[in-house]
Amino acid sequence: MFFKLFTLFFFLSFFWQCLMSSSQILDFTYNGFHAPLNNISIQGITTVTPNGLLKLTNTTMQRTGHAFYTNPIRFKDSPNGTVFSFSTTFVFAIHSESPILSSSGMAFVVSPSPRLPFGSPVQFLGLFNVTNHGKETNHVFAVELDTIMSIEFNDMNNNHVGIDINSLESVKSSSAGYWDEQNQFKNMTLISRKRMQVWIDYDGRTHRIDVSMAPFNENKPRKPLVSIVRDLSSVLLQDMFVGFSAATGSVLSEHFVLGWSFRVKGEALPLAEAEVATNYRGQLTPVNFKV
Repeated sequence: MFFKLFTLFFFLSFFWQCLMSSSQILDFTYNGFHAPLNNISIQGITTVTPNGLLKLTNTTMQRTGHAFYTNPIRFKDSPNGTVFSFSTTFVFAIHSESPILSSSGMAFVVSPSPRLPFGSPVQFLGLFNVTNHGKETNHVFAVELDTIMSIEFNDMNNNHVGIDINSLESVKSSSAGYWDEQNQFKNMTLISRKRMQVWIDYDGRTHRIDVSMAPFNENKPRKPLVSIVRDLSSVLLQDMFVGFSAATGSVLSEHFVLGWSFRVKGEALPLAEAEVATNYRGQLTPVNFKV
């Protein structure tokens, strides 16, 4: 009798945990970043500016910077389950000492760890290194905003957006830009110092990944910039960490995140445009680059 009751209790507990897990919706929104940071960890050369910007890199050469949400995100009900739908949006800006050249880029990343201590700078964007690049054991999904053309990764140019899975050789990429309401493609320059917004959406049912971008204060384009169908269930573990990675090289550059919203099982909440714009006001003038 005791064994039967224990078994019943075990299965009821398991069912309740599954029910709670499957019904849980996790989301967070940062309309700027102010010290002390709430649930954000930073590593490398990443800092927070007095006016509320997440400054992933400074003008130090050959370095990396990372910022992650400190709490693990549950992406599926079980280790062998299917990845839930998730959505994120963020506003960024990249400053380079040169109007036509930059040292490297940045990426939104989903990683098994909130630290990437072995990520190399320059073309590796702080995500991988020469020994682990391309390995399925990385369990890393990323969307890169790449400002250099790396031949070894088959980059299309030095101004592109790519979907990365365990590798910086993107599974699909496009020159930076957006499709306007007249279905005309508008080019954008990642190192223009202008504020730009990115939207990343994964549909857990259809496995479609959509990446869109547009100038800050403009609506999300109806047509995505990059879109593929790829099941992430074998890539993402049950619990993962989300954040940003950036790197520098020989050309001085700075990478900023102005605001960020993320949500599991739903669409990321809109950012407060007025607050994000105010945070960036102090950075509208050219950066005084010093070696």
